[in-house]
Amino acid sequence: MTLRQKLLLVALCTLALPVAGWLYVRQMETLLREGQAQALVASARGMARSLVVVDAPIPPAGPAWYVQRTTVPIAIDGYGDDLASLSPWAQSFGRNARVILAEDDHWLYFYIDVRAPQRRRADATDRLALSADHLVVSIASGDDTQRYLLASAAPGATTAIALDAEAGVLPDRINAQWQEDGSGFRAEFRLPRGLRLDRFGLGVHVIAEGDHEPLTAESRPLLDFSPSLSQEIGRLAPDGVRVRVLSDGAWLMAQSGKLDLPDLPYSERPGWFASLVYRSLLATRLDPDSAWAEDAPRIELPEVREALQGRPATAWRAGEARGSVVLAAATPIEVRGKVHGVVLLEQPSRAVPLLANRALFGLLLTSFAVLLVAGGVLLLFATRLTIRLRRLRNAAERAQDNDGRLDGPFPLTDATDELGDLARSFARLFDVVGGYTDYLRTLASKLSHELNTPLAIVKSSLDNLDHAGLPAEAEPYLARARDGVARLGALVRAMSEASRMERAIAAAEAEDVDLADIVRGCADGYRHLTGDRELAAELPTTPVFMHVSPELIAQALDKLFDNALSFTPPGGWMRIALRPTAEGADIELANEGPPLPAAMQGRLFDSLVSLRDKATPGDAPHLGLGLYVVRLVAERHQGMASARNIEGGVAFTLHLKGMPRQRLA
Repeated sequence: MTLRQKLLLVALCTLALPVAGWLYVRQMETLLREGQAQALVASARGMARSLVVVDAPIPPAGPAWYVQRTTVPIAIDGYGDDLASLSPWAQSFGRNARVILAEDDHWLYFYIDVRAPQRRRADATDRLALSADHLVVSIASGDDTQRYLLASAAPGATTAIALDAEAGVLPDRINAQWQEDGSGFRAEFRLPRGLRLDRFGLGVHVIAEGDHEPLTAESRPLLDFSPSLSQEIGRLAPDGVRVRVLSDGAWLMAQSGKLDLPDLPYSERPGWFASLVYRSLLATRLDPDSAWAEDAPRIELPEVREALQGRPATAWRAGEARGSVVLAAATPIEVRGKVHGVVLLEQPSRAVPLLANRALFGLLLTSFAVLLVAGGVLLLFATRLTIRLRRLRNAAERAQDNDGRLDGPFPLTDATDELGDLARSFARLFDVVGGYTDYLRTLASKLSHELNTPLAIVKSSLDNLDHAGLPAEAEPYLARARDGVARLGALVRAMSEASRMERAIAAAEAEDVDLADIVRGCADGYRHLTGDRELAAELPTTPVFMHVSPELIAQALDKLFDNALSFTPPGGWMRIALRPTAEGADIELANEGPPLPAAMQGRLFDSLVSLRDKATPGDAPHLGLGLYVVRLVAERHQGMASARNIEGGVAFTLHLKGMPRQRLA
């Protein structure tokens, strides 16, 4: 990973700013919603207390029968098909009965569905009626109460007979319809609205289930939607809020207001994207949609159930309009410690989503602008830093290619930062390395000059000792001394020749020649020296003309051949190849032999470096100057020398570009 990529990765840490801002906006949105919820709960509590104080017709505490309003004619046939739209809100009674009560302008309808797979039948007028399956129906109007026995031995029309004495305006018989199927029986009847019934009781007696109780009926008050209570809460309701009063069983008793939002200009209305952002990023606590429509007779919501337990509750839901929410607050209506119902306030709003969205979008825009600016600044800084580091690297590589000598002032040495300190340290290091390299370069010539005089003295002294006459036992020592002086003299001459070779290479003159002829001639001359080793030459079929020094090329090939010959085993192979390149030509000399050590591959062409074992007596001295001369020849021709391991041996290559042409004055 580059330095710029790393700094850009560091710049991404600034993404913590929008994340922190998003969390802050969420917290702000939560606080706004909590404040609005508390205000609406206070309004609901105040309205509940007002209803008790003004003696409004609030619903009674405890179980009750709710009478639904129907707008379609209902036929009394015992099947209940006309009541299908009301059946989702049928009221359960006991373990096996469902009851639907409905009303229109003239009639009050009763539908009772009992689950009883096993039946025992008898008519209401039969003396065995109480030992068969039957219903006991109780109705009341003011102080008048009457019970009726309803049973039938067969499906069809039947009559419910009164069980009590004559009770005022209440009838002594009720015409009903009785129907049966494999799952049980159903009874349906109606009574005039003029009776002004206020209570209804029901007793279900199924003999197969062991029900042998007396003629009992559980009586409950009748409840329905109250226009007078709706008018009362309409006077108390806050603006822009829908108010509903629910009974102890969550039945709708009164309602005022609608979930209407004020019209906004089209440009200020939240779009689908803003709504999606609010619901997915901010309003994570919106409750799912549920049955809270206006025409539902029963409002079974979590906040209503909690309020029926005596505790105020709130809930947030998505509104019907895009980008809106609905806050619902439910509080109990308590009279003398008993819960009689619930006041449910629902307030639609766009304010909270709009404020939260605006804050979030503003924060995101600001954060991303800051992020872009910070990323751009870091990118520019990383680019400048990369360029400066690359200049240091390039200068260091040029110095390495030039044996530690700088070809000019080291860059960034005048900088005042840490890179300037590093550049000055590198400059001092390369000055030291360059001086040491120059010392090594001139060491051979200095040693050869300084050793000539002591060698001459030692040699003359040995000659004088030889003429002076020594005992016979001293002759071996004198011979070994002469041999050492001869070897030392050979070393001094080799170092002198290397020094002269450097000066000769620097002063060599170039001419346009065919490299193929030079390489071919050298290869022909080497074949007489290889012995039983095989020497192959790979030359191009066309001439390869270059501006070079033929003598230097031949000397370099001589050094390479001498080096290859010393490492090629008897019977091995050697190969000389010339290959034209786009910039000049490559001369390669490969031989069979041991591979180059990995640690020495970068130092083979340095001065005084040799891979040969320690010389044995009688061998010519090896100072490690041969490959160094090859390198000097390659550099004189604007090229370089390289060595690499190949399969079964080693290959040394001269990469030549040609010597620069001299302009005539």
